[in-house]
Amino acid sequence: MDDKRKQDGRDDAKVDLNDPNEVSYAAQQANVSTEKYKQYAKAAGTSNREKILQYIKSNNR
Repeated sequence: MDDKRKQDGRDDAKVDLNDPNEVSYAAQQANVSTEKYKQYAKAAGTSNREKILQYIKSNNR
């Protein structure tokens, strides 16, 4: 789980898929529902924001 006290930026590249607020924000940025975002993250095999976005773009035609 994220340590919310750490503010050094290392954590920004990944989405905590167990944190509803983070998933909701990332899903909004990707223009998909939170449930779809979780499905895409699972299918992409990563929690890296950029890689999930790339997966969505390449599989959402």
